[in-house]
Amino acid sequence: MKNNKDIVDIIRGYLTTSEEEMLIFLKKLVTIESPSTSIKSQHQIIDFLKKEFEEIAYNTLHVPGKKTGGYLYARPKKRDKQFPLQLLVGHCDTVWPLDTIKEMPIVNKNNEIRGPGVYDMKIGLTQIIFALRAIKELGLPLPVNPVVLINSDEEIGSRESTNAIKRLAKISIRAYVLEPPLGLEGKIKTARKGIGRFIITVKGKAAHAGLDPKKGINAIVELSHQVQKLYAMNDFERGITVNVGMIEGGISPNVVAPESRAIVDVRVLNANDGEYITKKIKSLKPNLPDVELQVEGAIKRPPMEKTIRNQELWKVAKSKGELLGIDLQQATAGGGSDANTTSQFTATLDGLGTPGDGAHATHEYIFHHKIVERTILLTLLLLEQPLKTKK
Repeated sequence: MKNNKDIVDIIRGYLTTSEEEMLIFLKKLVTIESPSTSIKSQHQIIDFLKKEFEEIAYNTLHVPGKKTGGYLYARPKKRDKQFPLQLLVGHCDTVWPLDTIKEMPIVNKNNEIRGPGVYDMKIGLTQIIFALRAIKELGLPLPVNPVVLINSDEEIGSRESTNAIKRLAKISIRAYVLEPPLGLEGKIKTARKGIGRFIITVKGKAAHAGLDPKKGINAIVELSHQVQKLYAMNDFERGITVNVGMIEGGISPNVVAPESRAIVDVRVLNANDGEYITKKIKSLKPNLPDVELQVEGAIKRPPMEKTIRNQELWKVAKSKGELLGIDLQQATAGGGSDANTTSQFTATLDGLGTPGDGAHATHEYIFHHKIVERTILLTLLLLEQPLKTKK
């Protein structure tokens, strides 16, 4: 049996030789622009990925969505059914509309590869394909069977794919999510904030602003009181953030506003804080008399917490990094991903993509020289024995 260093050298040799092919593959993925709500383009990229999985002897199933391209499921044709499962999760949708590539062309210069979706997260999809290909071509033993789910709606909340992700996470002993790592140094995401969305609706009474202002009840004025209450709920030290991101109201400058509305984003580090802030928001009371106040919403993405099992999996990643000469660090992300879902049911690591910067920004890029390194890391994690920790 080869030792760890020998295996690392074998994988590194294979992936270094395959680097040019990886770049060509990545460029194809970026060229197939795939905004979340463009079903036609989503089907195109899923068809492309489907063929790639089939070439490495994986069975595939494309489950179409109603409002999105749906998701792609893949698993090895040959596998030992006595072995447990490990789940790989990625998304093929981007925040960029069609034809963005004309304004943000693919550029490989000064150790940076730029293009719409290259960092978030088409490089992660590339890593999945080539890590699995390396394992197959090198004949490396897999003690845990990999299954893959690639969805097309992550950037809009994974509404149509979350149930499938839940089902797979429940029967898997671990999950690897190929979102971008955190920061230029490429920190692994071992925790993520939970995300809530609340809508505050105020109903007052219309009146002519010049002739009968006293007969009206201004819903915008009431909403301004509620905004102040919501802002006071922020507890940055505790990790609770409450942001009133959108407001609307009124029908005309010369009419006392009969209705107004605010959309509120809430982030929390743990489930207890999620329950606490939800109760607090839903307990809001009106300031003005004869006003109707409606509060709707909930924590839709539960937090990915630093559970015992997540930390055990992190220790494995840390040790694999040491084999590669990388001083991996862990971090907590303020944003959510499908790791928030998998973490409720199984040990999860997120941010296993290639370091870079500019997610959802026009300067989006990855570091060219980190692609092979991060693909080796993923390959080593896939080859790891099952962990004993289940909590």
